[in-house]
Amino acid sequence: MHTVDIVLLVVLLGALTGIVARYMRGIPLPLIQIALGALLSWPRQGLHIAFDPDLFLALFIPPLLFADGWRIPKREFFALLMPILRLALGLVLFTVLGLGLLIHWLIPGIPLSVAFALAAVVSPTDAVAVAAITRNLGMPARTLHLLQGESLLNDASGLVALKFAVAATLTGAFSWSAAASDFLWMALGGLGLGALLGWGFAVAREAVTRRVGDVAATQLVLLLVLLPFAAYILAERFGASGILAAVAAGVTTNFADLRRSAFIAERMQSEGAWTMMESAFNGAVFLLLGLQLPSIIGGALHAAGDRWWLPIAQALAISLGLLGLRWLWLSLGVLGRLQHGGQRPPAALTLCRTLAGIRGAVTLAGALSVPLLMNDSTPFPAREQLIFLATGTILCTLVIGSIGLPLALRLLPPAGEEAATREEREARLAACRAAIAYLVQTPRKAQTTDPEQLTQQQEAAGRLTQDYRKRIDLLDEAEDARTPETQADAPDAVRERRQRYLVEMDLRLQTLRVERDTLYAERHAQRINDEVLRTLVAELDLSEVSLRRRIAAARRTLGVPARDDGG
Repeated sequence: MHTVDIVLLVVLLGALTGIVARYMRGIPLPLIQIALGALLSWPRQGLHIAFDPDLFLALFIPPLLFADGWRIPKREFFALLMPILRLALGLVLFTVLGLGLLIHWLIPGIPLSVAFALAAVVSPTDAVAVAAITRNLGMPARTLHLLQGESLLNDASGLVALKFAVAATLTGAFSWSAAASDFLWMALGGLGLGALLGWGFAVAREAVTRRVGDVAATQLVLLLVLLPFAAYILAERFGASGILAAVAAGVTTNFADLRRSAFIAERMQSEGAWTMMESAFNGAVFLLLGLQLPSIIGGALHAAGDRWWLPIAQALAISLGLLGLRWLWLSLGVLGRLQHGGQRPPAALTLCRTLAGIRGAVTLAGALSVPLLMNDSTPFPAREQLIFLATGTILCTLVIGSIGLPLALRLLPPAGEEAATREEREARLAACRAAIAYLVQTPRKAQTTDPEQLTQQQEAAGRLTQDYRKRIDLLDEAEDARTPETQADAPDAVRERRQRYLVEMDLRLQTLRVERDTLYAERHAQRINDEVLRTLVAELDLSEVSLRRRIAAARRTLGVPARDDGG
């Protein structure tokens, strides 16, 4: 099958599985996609795709990592930078050494250098898999940011360890100085090149929009979509880490976006484009992983013969050893104590962080990149076994994380209001109060002396001020103490007032939808054309997006469950 056909097919299947997952809410989407890929390729006449690790890494991984770097909260990321580096560097090295020795002891037939190569392959967590499994599980915000940062940065250390373990197998020699210098260049070079490219794009974009405004939004979004591929390819050409380059480009671009508050069209198109790409490429990654499973597993089980259970038991033992080393590092290391005021973190939280150490398709790509032959043209020792065990580790960590994480999260005490939720409410309050302050000054700034126009302006400012005060009543908990009702009746009165405002916003949302249905009816009756329809519907869509977000915030304040219709 042609490469273009393969890419289109897996993207199509990724979209379809995303729809299917809406009807199977109890099963994580990555497991559904892996299972579908395995079913498609299991029969002898099934869909068999040659997995090219270099093509896979260049095509699917850069945009996903760029998007993660773009979206991750930068304040929390840099506040947690040292703990993240301890996981991305220290834990990876600890895992390579500890798990490598465990693998060699468990399976003596695997040479020690190959055991270290396998440990290096499975040592980094996978950003795509971690995001797919932990999303919407209610993970504590600090832990979630820690896991995100770890998975974005630990690929470089794992791949460098793999490179030198393979080199030691091929040549029989290993150099710590060469390993350290290569790692520094791959990590710092990748981060530097990615940041430089992201900064260059930001400067060029600023120059263009300073001249033409938001007119070129579509073209700039297209260039933004291509930016992670450019960062990855450029870094790989210079021998640096393309993965870290894509992450650094995403982080840098996000910083540049903070100065672009006025470019609404570009911002909305960017959000839509990245949401679509993340959904499609996430699905493609797990489908490709599933498509490889039957041939990898079938080959290993066939080679084992009557002892078919042995490689399965070995994969499970390695997975448990991997998670055990992670738990040991998190429990006994300095990471947890630094984040909990010098005290050891709760055991349930450590368990959650351990189970979230999920491996994914990057691990499979690394395993498949191991050469077929030694320098003397003999087969690379235990290569097929290495690939099978790496694949088994991916499946085990995915299944254990998917089942165990929701259960472990139930053991955590109620966290109360998340910092992000509180900050969102305070920011909404600040925006509303600033708007009211502006409306108070508006009559004084009026450039007309016509009494009728001044009256109209004052009436409009009064209506808008009343709307903003309703929002403040909904958001500001301090208003409870300032209400004129008695202390006993105040909570009920405040809640009733907030519920009335929520009812009003719900009614506004319904009227917007009635307006839109009417516009479509006008088009069906040929009373307006498509251009007029698109213009008017776009205005209503923007209003509905804003209103739906306000309704969602109001429901959170009142403790009312969110609805599936977006209202």
